[in-house]
Amino acid sequence: MTLHPAAITIDVENWFHPELVRERVPADDTNHVVRAGTEAILEALARHRVSATFFMLGEVATRHPDLVRRIAAAGHEIGCHGMTHEPLWRLTPETFRRELRDFRAVIRSALGADPVVGYRAPTFSLDRTTAWALPVLREEGFAYDSSIFPMPVMLYGVRGAPLGIYRPAGDDLARHDPQGGLIEFPVAVGSLAGLRLPVAGGFYLRALPLWLLTAVLDRIVRSRPASLYIHPWECAPDLPRVALPWTSALITYFQLDSVGRKLEALLSRYEFLTMRAILERQGHLEAATTRR
Repeated sequence: MTLHPAAITIDVENWFHPELVRERVPADDTNHVVRAGTEAILEALARHRVSATFFMLGEVATRHPDLVRRIAAAGHEIGCHGMTHEPLWRLTPETFRRELRDFRAVIRSALGADPVVGYRAPTFSLDRTTAWALPVLREEGFAYDSSIFPMPVMLYGVRGAPLGIYRPAGDDLARHDPQGGLIEFPVAVGSLAGLRLPVAGGFYLRALPLWLLTAVLDRIVRSRPASLYIHPWECAPDLPRVALPWTSALITYFQLDSVGRKLEALLSRYEFLTMRAILERQGHLEAATTRR
């Protein structure tokens, strides 16, 4: 049986950017663990000779342009994670467009070129209320998106969205439109006994035992490519912590010490390519769509 490849994606944001934490950290916090966490991930990828997609946050790229260059020099794909980590719910089409253009300017400054064709919204905030973002992305030169979480969870999700790669309809993100202007590569959600089970990354990767995680992923890659995600702050050795409500603390801090071990196991088990390479291999995306 032919198995499909998976994409390991890294949302390159700092420890104070996630929605459950940001309001409890001073705006002038200088504890930037994003570099240490990203370097740990880069080392793991190099050991396994895996290429990944790094969805960079513009604020991080501005502060650490050398990190952007290191990621690109290692052969990884650079994607856009926005400029400020504001969810789409807090933006308008005009402010969103400004963020995308500011992000591209930062990447051009760091790399001397603009290879970015993929986007992931902070907090997976692309849903039915923010579907206006898709035409803006297309107008700004993006070819694919990976922002849809194909089931509703605590903060985000699109009920009924396809589990595999598709083109969202302009009037319904859960409907495939062959003429849709943007390709969607949703994060990995499995199906067991008719129920959807999130296995893509973050809290779900940390909370699920490795045997269950791989059992669901094994089923996914038998039928379609999978998309996984992690954050550098989950891999940072000295992650700062703040007092949170118990549910938020559970989601943010539960089993952080398992991330490195599980990442190594996943990198050893599956074939990983960048998102762009998977989309090109499957004919969803042409190979020569690099901006300058």
